[in-house]
Amino acid sequence: MRYVAFLRGVSPGNASMPALKRAFEQAGFTEVCTLLASGNVVFDARKASNAALERKAERAMQAALGHSFDAIVRSQPELQALLAADAFARHALPAQAKRVLSFLRDPAQPAPALPIAQDGACILERIGAQVYTFYTPTAKGPVFMQLLERHFGRGITTRTWDTVRKCALA
Repeated sequence: MRYVAFLRGVSPGNASMPALKRAFEQAGFTEVCTLLASGNVVFDARKASNAALERKAERAMQAALGHSFDAIVRSQPELQALLAADAFARHALPAQAKRVLSFLRDPAQPAPALPIAQDGACILERIGAQVYTFYTPTAKGPVFMQLLERHFGRGITTRTWDTVRKCALA
């Protein structure tokens, strides 16, 4: 089965994509590739729970890199279903809105009353372990990340809708 590990906090400045790829290969994952140099690792693995694959990926990074990034894993069929359902289509978004999808590590976490809007960012809705948000660029920068962390904690990772689409097809 094909999976995507969305790693929290990865950037080209703090992680080498070839090193991440090797760490996943050393863990026994196959057909590994990194996507967009921002902590998206696509791989094949025997069918397993997302949580089991997250633990395996984090142990592999710790062993190979000496540190780990929080991994949130989704199967490509899960991502393709999210894209096909397109929860954003139910909402009237400003023309310049940037759509982002956050993946929750703990799907049992209680959700606040939504929507929540602040400074050009709006958390629209939560469906399962995913949170749909949009923002419009402002001089204040990425306010949407602060808004998401305040309401859902740090056990999340966020990607643009376009990045999710690329990962679902890789």
